[in-house]
Amino acid sequence: MNIYISDKALQWFKDEVELKSGDSVKFFAKIYGASKIQESHSLAFTVDPDHEKAIAKLEVDGIIFYVNETDEWFFKDYDLYIEYDEKLQEVAYDYKK
Repeated sequence: MNIYISDKALQWFKDEVELKSGDSVKFFAKIYGASKIQESHSLAFTVDPDHEKAIAKLEVDGIIFYVNETDEWFFKDYDLYIEYDEKLQEVAYDYKK
């Protein structure tokens, strides 16, 4: 799997989460909600520097975005696309094979 992030989504993380170079963001499955690829699970994130067991990792402007092996099941061979939703003014996720 791969992770992709748009410039606007990256800027959202810098502005709203106050990320800077050297920070790391882990994406993980949460039990409630829904997504395009999992009916009863959705995606969440936390600022977490422990990316030693990452199955996918992307570094942009010194910020690492990653998914650990424990959440590999959630993606089912999909890539994660992190976009910015202009209408909601927040990040949005898409999944593509």
